[in-house]
Amino acid sequence: MSATDPVLLSDSKEIQERFSRMIRETLSAIFNSFSDDSAFSGIGPYELREKIGALGFLPEQGKGFEKVLEETEKEILPHLLRTWSTKYMPHLHSPVLTETICSELIIACFNDSMDSWDQGPAATELEESMIHGLLALYGFDPEKGDGCITSGGSQSNISAIIAARDWYCARKFNWDVKMNGLPPEYTKLRIYTSEISHFSMDKASHILGMGYQAVRKIPVDSKCRIDVKAFAKMLEEDVAAGLYPYCAVATFGTTDFGSIDDAVGMRELCDRYGMHLHADAAYGSGLIMSRQFRDRIKAISICDSITVDFHKMFLLPISCSAILVKDRKLLECFELHADYLNREEDEEDGYINLVGKSMQTTRRFDALKVFMAFQTRGVDGYGKIIDTAVGNAMYFYKRISEDPAFMAPVEPELSSVVFALKSGDEVNKKVRRLLLSEGTVIGQTVMDGRVMLKFTLLNPNLEHTQIDAIIKRIKELESSLL
Repeated sequence: MSATDPVLLSDSKEIQERFSRMIRETLSAIFNSFSDDSAFSGIGPYELREKIGALGFLPEQGKGFEKVLEETEKEILPHLLRTWSTKYMPHLHSPVLTETICSELIIACFNDSMDSWDQGPAATELEESMIHGLLALYGFDPEKGDGCITSGGSQSNISAIIAARDWYCARKFNWDVKMNGLPPEYTKLRIYTSEISHFSMDKASHILGMGYQAVRKIPVDSKCRIDVKAFAKMLEEDVAAGLYPYCAVATFGTTDFGSIDDAVGMRELCDRYGMHLHADAAYGSGLIMSRQFRDRIKAISICDSITVDFHKMFLLPISCSAILVKDRKLLECFELHADYLNREEDEEDGYINLVGKSMQTTRRFDALKVFMAFQTRGVDGYGKIIDTAVGNAMYFYKRISEDPAFMAPVEPELSSVVFALKSGDEVNKKVRRLLLSEGTVIGQTVMDGRVMLKFTLLNPNLEHTQIDAIIKRIKELESSLL
């Protein structure tokens, strides 16, 4: 194929066959790029940087697809992380269901955009259908609530906090932030979240023009959940000081520990002070599919908005998330009509233009991934996936809790386990690096000033015997370092 010959999908049989061949060759390159069950090649950063740099940037003459795929197969694919490997467990970064890889191909082929109906007719209608289904799934009234698909948990959280701020300012100060900007009292607005919550709360406050100082961090208890008594005292003191608490965030699955905050206690305080309660369930939202552990997030429906992430426990390709709100009016803060895009007369005639509910304009048709996964797996299939992940975390926690070589301070509620070898910070750091060089990727974090290791067990193919083998290898590496 000539490098100057643009191959675009069409009704041409020749083009369709050429494209089919490209897909087959790409799959072959993927499968040829690895030959074992490791999660990573083990290459170091300097050697990999040199390899990638040698590939160049923009040649004067194009090389053509076959040559580029050959170079990609040789120099790039072998060193990508293999998230499907049972030896990959550092982050909330999941393997992906094969039907959703197929959905990505459909999304890329059609390249529909989710901002206006005429850029994605069936795509728009499917997203609306999925959002209404999600509202009901998480206990919101589909007739009163609303939502949209987002790029990830950060965007969902930021969207919720923007909506909460605008709602509060309208109610408390009779102030329209969208039209008039920040109110005079903006420096006194406060948001409350766990001291171990996701950093997107701080990022949101910065973007909103209030800075990190507007984010009040609530202490956590021994199970890494918000201390509700400390929250109550903080609110009392802040209101007495003339501050305006407008939003609190209950985390349903903290990034490191998977801990779930007491949303019931937080709801009572939010009602007392007239605050919005947001559920950051980017991690824990998957528990809704579990028959065994679903009750752990049963309080999610009492929140005013919810972040759901599908590229974590739901095992969908990056990126795919959602923001759900109990009152559809909350999302009006993003509405703005443009003559070339979302004309008001279109909406009067039944054409839905989703740009009015989102921070983004151009958006991918990621709802298709949710649809295909939900339809393929059903509640039963997803339930088995989720129960296996949480069950594996409970098994691993029990094993290391009984082993005198380890410490494991927090019993898991989801699928993450934070632990450490008792032999010290430097040993833990070196063990993680040695495992990485061998193709096993685990996480590292800090708790109470100590270096901790972390397993994030999202892979439903992981078996107890494999967990036992990794524990054994960690202890062998520790022995070699002492």
